[in-house]
Amino acid sequence: MREELRTDRLLLRLWRDSDRLPFQQINADPHVMEFFPEPLTTEASDALFHRARQHFNRHGFGPFAVELIATGTFIGFIGLSVPRFEAHFTAAVEIGWRLAFEHWGNGLATEGARRVLTYGFEELGLNSIVSFTVPANLRSRRVMENIGMTHDPADDFDHPRLPEGHPLRRHVLYRIKR
Repeated sequence: MREELRTDRLLLRLWRDSDRLPFQQINADPHVMEFFPEPLTTEASDALFHRARQHFNRHGFGPFAVELIATGTFIGFIGLSVPRFEAHFTAAVEIGWRLAFEHWGNGLATEGARRVLTYGFEELGLNSIVSFTVPANLRSRRVMENIGMTHDPADDFDHPRLPEGHPLRRHVLYRIKR
């Protein structure tokens, strides 16, 4: 299991106990959680924190905690995970990210995601990786496109964890192959 990855500006690493509180703040931010059903409560954020840590033990990879090399500041996560629902494209490995709002617009998600793709393909030997979001999440879609992922509208799906009629139920699916 890889414990860290580096880019010019980012350290992607295993989670530390000290990440829990800043992660709660990120997950409670309405800007960050705009395209999720709601900001996360402290309890829901802590559950996600623990799932992220356990994912590494269960699968040998996971969503890395991300810190800025220059300051050591925790700013969110970027990494790989196995979706916890069934859809036409599962079993699959998903790449995803969530960064603190004040760090948006600097290319950090793209920089970290490119490194994670290289890790997934070259070190883990994955053949393909997916990512998904709601159609209106243009910032995440731009990251997906910037890292070479492609979208086929025939792959779009209704997220099975959201009820019929929910405004965020429809999702776009992006893919990239090794």
